[in-house]
Amino acid sequence: MTLPTPAPAGFLSSATPGIRLVVRYRIEEGLTDALGHLVSCDGGSCTVRTRQADVVIPLAAVVAAKEVPPAPEKRRPRA
Repeated sequence: MTLPTPAPAGFLSSATPGIRLVVRYRIEEGLTDALGHLVSCDGGSCTVRTRQADVVIPLAAVVAAKEVPPAPEKRRPRA
């Protein structure tokens, strides 16, 4: 028996701050993604720290969210 997948807002509300995740959410132009680490999540929004900035996403706009593996290590420059 498999457990039902939680709704995206439910997943975000129960996620541990600091995990790496991707969140797909609605914007005026369509959909966009935020990839980074979860900073916080309260009743109405979550904050994801991306490479560029902290992104505050209203939970009502979230379409999908999931945990992702750590970023690959940076390659060393070739000699």
